[in-house]
Amino acid sequence: MTEAMLGFIGLGNMGGPMAVNLAAAGNALICYDASGTAERAPDGAQHASSAAEVAEKAAIVFLCLPDGPIANKVAGELMAAPARIVEVVVDNTTSGAGEARATHDMLAEAGIAYADAPVSGGASGARAGTLAMMVATSDALYTRLEPLLLPMAKNARHVGREPGQGMAMKLLNNFLSGMAMAATSEAIAFGARQGLDMATIIDTVSVSSGTNTAITDKFPKRILSESFDSGFATRLMTKDLQLYVDSCKQLDAPRRLSETLLEQVWGQMLVDMPASDFTEIYPFTLTRDK
Repeated sequence: MTEAMLGFIGLGNMGGPMAVNLAAAGNALICYDASGTAERAPDGAQHASSAAEVAEKAAIVFLCLPDGPIANKVAGELMAAPARIVEVVVDNTTSGAGEARATHDMLAEAGIAYADAPVSGGASGARAGTLAMMVATSDALYTRLEPLLLPMAKNARHVGREPGQGMAMKLLNNFLSGMAMAATSEAIAFGARQGLDMATIIDTVSVSSGTNTAITDKFPKRILSESFDSGFATRLMTKDLQLYVDSCKQLDAPRRLSETLLEQVWGQMLVDMPASDFTEIYPFTLTRDK
């Protein structure tokens, strides 16, 4: 099915390049960003003056916003648009599973379908169109959405049919990512004190049983070069881990490792290095070990 016009709200580090890739695939867009639409929208896209205007011109609207409460607020603005035609909201924001369910329930009262579809892969993945997208919605809606998702996220996955399951998948992924970054930083610091070269550690572990994406991607590309430019902030990692721990508490799920990781590593790094990129976990680890 061809969509006449798509809406995109939230054109920051992730949403901006995602909208560019959506437009580059031949889709007509109307965009809105509270921080400045004209400066951030893809070439050729229409510029809306509000979220309500997007709701009045696009049947499918993508949200890529800082957090769940903001996404819920914008969803309310879409619902309240006097002449809205919006039928579907695709939420690429990272929030808690409970927040996603609340947004789903609110939109359902207005007859608007909802898909929670958070993404992973950082700003570089957003630019390249190689993001992973974790989508929870009905089979029928996923089939309708998939051609629109793939230009932004070649690794889109239909992970569940219940609202909140996409967010749950994203949070468990980021817990694993945060643990891998912290553990790899400690391991490489240990190796360095044994006189091992970082590049040699990376090369050897990447083909051994301890491999992970920190070893295969973040350390060789962002840490070895000391560029520390993944585009994913420590504050975002800490936010996602807090959402994960809070969700575990609500479900009485195991959380010993995640609570320790949040409180003693990422939470402390946020205090000490509030403006840092999350790849700066390695120099933070070296400092904390002294």
